[in-house]
Amino acid sequence: MGPSGAGKSTLLRLLNFLESPTAGHIVYQSLTVNSRVPIQTRREVTTVFQRPVLLHASVHNNVAYGLGLRGERADGRVTEMISRVGLTDLAHASAHKLSGGEMQRVALARALIIEPKVLLLDEPTANLDPYNVGLIEEIVRQQNRERGTTVVFVTHNVFQARRLADRVGLMLGGRLVEVNETSAFFDSPSDQRTAAFVRGEMVY
Repeated sequence: MGPSGAGKSTLLRLLNFLESPTAGHIVYQSLTVNSRVPIQTRREVTTVFQRPVLLHASVHNNVAYGLGLRGERADGRVTEMISRVGLTDLAHASAHKLSGGEMQRVALARALIIEPKVLLLDEPTANLDPYNVGLIEEIVRQQNRERGTTVVFVTHNVFQARRLADRVGLMLGGRLVEVNETSAFFDSPSDQRTAAFVRGEMVY
C-alpha cells in the first residue's frame, strides 16, 4: 500500500525482472538476480497490470497466448481457465468488446494459465464494480491458498488489504517503511507514518 507516486508499480517491475535496481540487489529463490535473468526464472513470475493489455483476438486466444509462447498446446486448460474466471459464454467474443471487469478477468486468466510461482497484481480491481472486484479477489485468494502461489497485491484500498493480505507493507518515497502481519499493521503499527496512513491521513 501507499499513496500515488510512492514507487509501488516500480517495485513490481523490479520484482518481475523488467528493470534492474540502481542500488542494492534482488534475491529470488536464493539466486541473486542481475540483468541476465534465466528464461526459466522469468517464466516463474508474471504481472497483471491495472489496465490490461489484450490482443485483438478472442477471449480464448488471449488466454492461450502464454501457452503458445512456451510451445505448449492450447488444450482443455484454456476452457477450464475461462470457466474459472466466469467467462465461458464469452470465450469466442472479441476481448476488446468486453467490459473493464471482464477484460481484467481475461488478463488474470492469461496470467494464471501458465501456473506462475509468483503473481504480481498492480491494482487489478481499481475502478471496477463490486461484482468484478469480488470475483477477482476470490480467484486470487484461491490461487494463493490452493495452489501455493505467492501473490504481491498493490492496492490503495485499506479494506481490500485487510480482507486479502497475510502481510501488509507501506511504501513511501520509494522505500518500504513498514512490513507486518495484517492485524499488527492495522491495529498496532510500529511506524507513525503507517499509523497516519491507516487513519486515512495524507501521507507523502
